[in-house]
Amino acid sequence: MAGDCVSEGRDLGEMGEEELWELINDNRHRISLGVRPCILIPYLRQARVLSEMDEDEIVSCHNLTNRSMRTSYMLDLLRTQGRNGAVALLESLMIHYPTLYTQVTGRKPSTEPSRFSGLIKYSELTEYLVRAVTGMQKELQEARCEASRKSARCASLEMEIRQIMELEEKSRCLQSENERMRRQLCSLQHDVTKLKDEKCDLYMRYTAAIEEKSAVNMRLHDLNLQMYQLQTELQKAQTENEFQKRRSLRCVSENPQLQEEVRSLRCQLVKAEKLDPARQDILAQDLAEAIDSQVELAEQLRCYREENEQLLAEKKGLLDQKESLSLQVQQLTLDCNMHQQKNTVIQNQMKELQAERDQAYLSRDEAQAMIARILAEKDTLRCQLVELQELVFSLQTKRSSREQQSCDEMSEDCESPGSGYEESSLASSRIPTRRRLRRMDAVNPMSQISCNAECEDGAASSVRSRNAEPPSPESLRRRVDTLYAASSLETAETESIFDDFVFIANVGSEDKQTPMLSSSDGSSSDGQSRTSVPPFLMRSRPKAIRVNGRVLSISLQGDALLSQLAVVGGNKTGVFVHQVTEGSVAHTVGISPGSQIVEVKYEQNQKALRMVLEDSTLEEAMWALGQVKGLCHLSLRPRQDDYEALLQQLQSSEKSSGDSFYVRVNMSLPVGPNGTLAVSCNDILHVTNTRPAGTEDSWHASQVHPCQLLNLQSGNVPNYYRAQRLLIRAIEDMNFQTKKPVKFGRVVDQNKQKAVRIVGTRCQGRNPLWVSVEDDLTKSSESGDASAPKSCLTLMPYSLVTPHFPPICRPVLLLPTILGNILNKKMADWQGFQLCEPEVLSASEHAAQLQRSEILEECEQGRNCCYTLQSVEKIMKKGIHCVLPLGLDCVRRLHRAEIFPIIIFIGQSARSARKLRSKLQRHSQSEEQLLACSRSEEPLLDKLPCLYHSVAPDSWCDQASLLTTLRTIIWEEQKKIVWVEPDLW
Repeated sequence: MAGDCVSEGRDLGEMGEEELWELINDNRHRISLGVRPCILIPYLRQARVLSEMDEDEIVSCHNLTNRSMRTSYMLDLLRTQGRNGAVALLESLMIHYPTLYTQVTGRKPSTEPSRFSGLIKYSELTEYLVRAVTGMQKELQEARCEASRKSARCASLEMEIRQIMELEEKSRCLQSENERMRRQLCSLQHDVTKLKDEKCDLYMRYTAAIEEKSAVNMRLHDLNLQMYQLQTELQKAQTENEFQKRRSLRCVSENPQLQEEVRSLRCQLVKAEKLDPARQDILAQDLAEAIDSQVELAEQLRCYREENEQLLAEKKGLLDQKESLSLQVQQLTLDCNMHQQKNTVIQNQMKELQAERDQAYLSRDEAQAMIARILAEKDTLRCQLVELQELVFSLQTKRSSREQQSCDEMSEDCESPGSGYEESSLASSRIPTRRRLRRMDAVNPMSQISCNAECEDGAASSVRSRNAEPPSPESLRRRVDTLYAASSLETAETESIFDDFVFIANVGSEDKQTPMLSSSDGSSSDGQSRTSVPPFLMRSRPKAIRVNGRVLSISLQGDALLSQLAVVGGNKTGVFVHQVTEGSVAHTVGISPGSQIVEVKYEQNQKALRMVLEDSTLEEAMWALGQVKGLCHLSLRPRQDDYEALLQQLQSSEKSSGDSFYVRVNMSLPVGPNGTLAVSCNDILHVTNTRPAGTEDSWHASQVHPCQLLNLQSGNVPNYYRAQRLLIRAIEDMNFQTKKPVKFGRVVDQNKQKAVRIVGTRCQGRNPLWVSVEDDLTKSSESGDASAPKSCLTLMPYSLVTPHFPPICRPVLLLPTILGNILNKKMADWQGFQLCEPEVLSASEHAAQLQRSEILEECEQGRNCCYTLQSVEKIMKKGIHCVLPLGLDCVRRLHRAEIFPIIIFIGQSARSARKLRSKLQRHSQSEEQLLACSRSEEPLLDKLPCLYHSVAPDSWCDQASLLTTLRTIIWEEQKKIVWVEPDLW
């Protein structure tokens, strides 16, 4: 969780000129691209490796068209200065470009005076660092202001774009609605066309029916005519029959032949009379059917007329809808055109804003270059001023010495030592002194308002001015007066003392001070100030806030610190200040929400404690802040963007806190009230909140999918200390429970799931998952802190684990070892598996690999025949499983090489051992040896820093079924995530 440390390279002071320039030339391209000459020139001028003419050539030469060319030319000029040029360049990179300095030299940047070469005097270096920090702070403030303005403008533009997007979405919805209504209109028009076609078909059918009806009427008329003719013929036939009958009656007796004819005619008449009613019935039936069909056709015609009228009404409604939709489409088209024009205008405005921003950046760069040039000019003027002051001081010192000599001669003449001492003291008091420049890179937390007021009035104090402005004549006069009013006779022996302390005179009479100021051997007060240390010192300014990089250290009274501020976050996001109580000490010193708490320092029972909260959980951070009493030092890092992102995730319920870590459960927990999650031993949990709302001794966690980093069922689990108490209680219950018969107990143990896993740690007295309290301070906190959760035991209910995703086939390790040696050769015959073979090494190779921990296990002592890490990697590179004929000792060596084997333990019982009797006898082993090996290796599995798979003794019946089961287990384990915990043994 801590950042990687930069490896310290060779000291620059020990390197020669050629080595330094070879180092710079190797990184010349990187320096030319990443360095701005205008930033480094003031320091190089201060170090006197560049002159004013060189600066003018670098900055204003027309042949140097870009920044890289100017930087390269500056490097060429520095090359002429030899080693001083290289050292000054590297020191300027260390101040202004620390990251580039680390990349070039391989050393961590530092602003300690001991890390500088001495090209610049300590006072000048301090002044330059002050100016550099001040300029950087001003540039940072201007950049922040510009960024806030740009962000506000961008927010307004984003709001307008969002509104335009909403309008565009509405117009898109209206367009889709229009398209839908158009499609509906087309479908309705298609239906109307179909109805029209059906209507035409009906008209055709109606015309055909009418024609058929007319044909039937014609047929009926013809049938009526025929019937009328038949009736007339029948009447004729009847009259003729009557006539013939009468005539036949007269002639019957006369002619028997006529009687025969009459008889035949009568028969024909009878037949005719029988035929006429049938034809009449047929004609009547045809007439009735024609009348019925005519009625049906009339009814159909009436229905068709009604449907036609209905279709005409629907057509009229659809035409009205079409007109309204066309109007809406025209309106939407106009709105879309208007929105497109607005979008075009906004895009043009954004382009203009971007152009203005680029212009502002160019103006800022020019202003910075001008400020740097002005600062350089100011430095030259100050150097000239200091030289003049030194000349004036030397002249005044000579004059004062002459006056003192004259006074001494007068005192000898007058024989009055008291008056002479007073005159010499008066003369020495008249010697003008010069005040040293103070370090101004700190701000007093108790007097921020006054410091801010002093910093705002830049023209009022030009001596300690933080403004990058050239000195005016008034400021020069004030500087001369101030310099003359201070002491100029301080030396290197008391520089570090006088920087932070001032003299406090003893409360006494002037007679007691007079001997202190005088010297027994006649030395002046000047000499005494150089050699003697003042009797009592007091800090000239109280403890202050110091800015180290991006971390802000604040000192405050931390009594009841959690009542002064509230925190959010966790180990993944960092712990942030969420709320600050108004009127509290934390609010007074300027702590604001959005700052990450990096570190807490305080004293307890006269012992200094330091707690690093950068990677701590929320529970750990709240406990650490609750322990603070009295004066404390908070290290804060401003991370407003990360804090706002965390708040958005908390408000949207994407996260419940900033905690996120994975643990392996070392005990079984049943389902409890209030949503307690039921877990089993060796389960993996993803803890997402160590301080859920409403509970103080619980964590919110989720079970993890075995093959993917997906959260499954979630709930609350006991926190570390409550789980530790539950673990102790479970172990006590297991120890004090009544023992059952041996046979029955064995059956129960085989089918019972593992209840606890005994895992310990060497970190006693605190949560081993916590990272805030350092190891060297833990012992002191154990004895002195009564409120901290203590424990004299080292049992771990949870083990911190990290996921690993092996990209290739994992090695396979079978246990117990005796059974593994039997099954390894069978597995090596499978496709995709290969047995790891031992290698014979020479004595030197064996010693080298043994030193590098690359030897997994030795076969025979004295022959240098062993299993090496390279042989395993060689088999894995083929994309196949490596079968390891080794023991448990090789697991940790493989883990250090990022190789995670599949560990399979085959449980043994007397019954399962009898199944392997013949195999054991072939390898000169017995059942008792197998059971003893299984009992000895099974407890060692809990000490492994990874999970393993256990095969029940009754899950297989013979060797073939066992091999099939093992193949299935290997295929399943290859897909799973490998969870590895830190090795605590």
